[in-house]
Amino acid sequence: MTAKEIRQAYLKFFESKQHHIVSSAPIVVKNDPTLMFTNAGMNQFKDLFLGEAPIKYPRVTDTQRCLRVSGKHNDLEEVGIDTYHHTMFEMLGNWSFGDYFKKEAIAWSWELLTEVYKIPKDKLYVSIFEGDDKEGLPKDTEAYELWKQYVPEERIILGNKKDNFWEMGDTGPCGPCSEIHVDCRPDDERKAVEGKSLVNADHPQVIEIWNNVFMQFNRLKDGSLQPLPAQHVDTGMGFERLVRVLQGKSSNYDTDVFQPLIQFIANHAGIVYGTDEKTDIAMRVMADHIRAISFVIADGQLPSNNKAGYVIRRILRRAVRYAYTFLNLKEPFLNQLVPVLAEQFKGVFEELVLQQDFVQKVVLEEEVSFLRTLATGIQRFDHYTRKQGELLMAENAIELEKSFEDAWVHSILKDQMVISGEFAFELQDTYGFPIDLTELMAREQRWSVDMEEYGRELLKQKERSRAATAIDTGDWVIVNGNLEVEFVGYDDFEAETEIVKYRKVSAKGKEQYQIVLSKTPFYAESGGQVGDTGRLEDHSRLFFVDITDTKKENGVIVHYADTLPEDLDGSFWAVIDEDKRLLSQDNHTATHLLHAALKKVLGTHVNQKGSMVNPDYLRFDFSHFEKISEEDLAKIEHLVNQKVRENIPLKEQRYVPYDQAISSGVTALFGEKYGDLVRIVTFDDHYSKELCGGTHVQATGQIGYFKIISESGVAAGVRRIEAITADKAEAFVLSQNRELNELRSLLKGNKDLTAAVSALIEENNKLKKEADKAVTEQSANLKHEIVHHLKTINGVNLIATHVDLPNADAVKNLAFAVKDLVDDLFLVFTTLIDDKPGITVMLSENLVKDKGLNASNIVRELAKDIQGGGGGQPFYATAGGKNKEGLSAVLLKAEEML
Repeated sequence: MTAKEIRQAYLKFFESKQHHIVSSAPIVVKNDPTLMFTNAGMNQFKDLFLGEAPIKYPRVTDTQRCLRVSGKHNDLEEVGIDTYHHTMFEMLGNWSFGDYFKKEAIAWSWELLTEVYKIPKDKLYVSIFEGDDKEGLPKDTEAYELWKQYVPEERIILGNKKDNFWEMGDTGPCGPCSEIHVDCRPDDERKAVEGKSLVNADHPQVIEIWNNVFMQFNRLKDGSLQPLPAQHVDTGMGFERLVRVLQGKSSNYDTDVFQPLIQFIANHAGIVYGTDEKTDIAMRVMADHIRAISFVIADGQLPSNNKAGYVIRRILRRAVRYAYTFLNLKEPFLNQLVPVLAEQFKGVFEELVLQQDFVQKVVLEEEVSFLRTLATGIQRFDHYTRKQGELLMAENAIELEKSFEDAWVHSILKDQMVISGEFAFELQDTYGFPIDLTELMAREQRWSVDMEEYGRELLKQKERSRAATAIDTGDWVIVNGNLEVEFVGYDDFEAETEIVKYRKVSAKGKEQYQIVLSKTPFYAESGGQVGDTGRLEDHSRLFFVDITDTKKENGVIVHYADTLPEDLDGSFWAVIDEDKRLLSQDNHTATHLLHAALKKVLGTHVNQKGSMVNPDYLRFDFSHFEKISEEDLAKIEHLVNQKVRENIPLKEQRYVPYDQAISSGVTALFGEKYGDLVRIVTFDDHYSKELCGGTHVQATGQIGYFKIISESGVAAGVRRIEAITADKAEAFVLSQNRELNELRSLLKGNKDLTAAVSALIEENNKLKKEADKAVTEQSANLKHEIVHHLKTINGVNLIATHVDLPNADAVKNLAFAVKDLVDDLFLVFTTLIDDKPGITVMLSENLVKDKGLNASNIVRELAKDIQGGGGGQPFYATAGGKNKEGLSAVLLKAEEML
């Protein structure tokens, strides 16, 4: 069976068991602060397990794109090295939400593996939870008895809490699990050593293939277990491992999931896969990593220097580094794998197929950038080892005439040739240079890296990061547990409500409360629109608490407040800040009008890549590969304002079946998870029609006026427009008009402002040239006067004096002019330009070469007296500071140094 056939067989099997097939959630998580990426198939169903959302389908099945490269499930350094670890992987799953439980889950998993996929029964082992006395959890005897119907008791393994009790994290849904393992070893090895002894022993050919998790509990913050409102089944089967087993391969990378990519790489590199372990690992790393990179970008997350963007940049750079080091691919190549990957997923995950060009462009730009970084890192590394080598030779009294590359020199210094962990960490943290590449280059030059010191530096950084992001979240306190949560903010700005539950949250030393209401008009931050603020008033409307923000967590609307009402029972009034909401709506609707205008002016390739909408302005990111001309920007702005003036009424359709909405031509965004029923927001059927959960104006005329204030690039193939509307746009125009009037006044009412300003610039340039000429002449005359300050000390001609010149260029010119007049020169100028103290040091070349003097080191030492710093070349350097009173001390110190 091919990979595609294996995937389809899984979905069809569970569809025959009355499971509803659902689409994969985006790999990038947007509405769950506890997760950066989808790392398990159950992530998109968390709210169902917790009883926080209604269950529409009690049985579902899917294949979910997952990513594990950070946090609890961090396998990145294993990827490509072994046969089965991956960054992105597919998790085949079948789910029961309060419907069937252990009996059906076990029976169907056995039926699928042995009857549909035809895996020999004697190759399979199962494990069940043995219980845990500390937790007060008994052995899972129910699962044990059920498995006895299918496998001999000697093939049923008792697993401890680590292996057979699944937990989402420190808190959340959890329960005992029953795993299925397959022994893929050759028959002779299986006869020699029983597979049971190799289960959960990290044997590369005895692997877990399926996990049946029986969700029964919710782990609370204090560590206790609370029974869930209903029992659920959460199963997962690693698709890549399953394909390997069914295709009879010893490695996931030998299957048709990865081989098209690996063979493409091998052909391009001119290397046969399977002939050298180092090049094989490099090809596996590239084939694996391009999958994660491509799907994360397709889901809307671009590489960047923080959070999820940094994770994907790190993966991309790891792949480029392997290609550069082991496959000799010195030019951008990784991006060429994107079309190969897109072809593999045609008909499975179409979002990559539809965005192939965009994803490839982003990867290419990142490669180009990192290859420059690699060159810089290698240069810094070589400079460091050369300098350290010279110091070691000097300290060990080895003549500098000898080469540091001499074997004899290395034999003496080998124990001292250690690269500091601090420098290795700086290469990684500041320059993006991977530690494993530093180690590799060190070994090639017979150096080692102080990994203990590197580890300490890394730990310091992690502690700083953890301290900056640490959040202490308490357990939910239920106030009215039987109430359902309803959002009424599309229609109402206030609502009578009750508190369902609350919890305390501490972050960065500040305590807040998160409150869930039964009915709320507060829009929770999502889709780029900021969350509402407002008040929660008691029923008398005399006392209130401020709602400072509103966010979503696992589909639940959470209101943030610094305090709680004194009495939590009874009814309240939830009231949003109407002015902020209206301004946010203006900007949100404007993004829809802008999106449509961009498509009409620039082309249909334009797709939204991110947005931010608040009361003050809007920011809209979109796919486009070049700067937008002023002419096109004017067209876009005009088209949006034309639609504003048309006062197009909002056409809103709620609870529309997703397939029906898509077939109607609606614009849907890549990377968004849409439910079966969606909301369509339309402003003119032939202009703007989008799936959207945000709030909007009732008619476009409410926007008043739309004004673009900037256009820029934010990433490869992504441009950004920032704009303002309504009151802010009016204030902007008034401000610009005021400035123009003031300018006219300064220019004595000249109507042709452009000509008048151009004349002023021309006149200013002419005067500047005359002033520069005068300064040059002054410097030329001054050089002869400066020579009179010369003192000869130890055969060196010292000139240390203060010079009064208007700019740094004049000082530099004077220093070089004096150097041409005086041999063996040690020159120090102090200056005060624009009331800022400065130092210039100039040395003759023979002082640098023969006496080992260095202007850069000297100027740094002198700069201490003016509380500053600087640097430069060995023969010429400058420094600036902030303590002008120290200038006289600089001149004295210069003479003392000589």
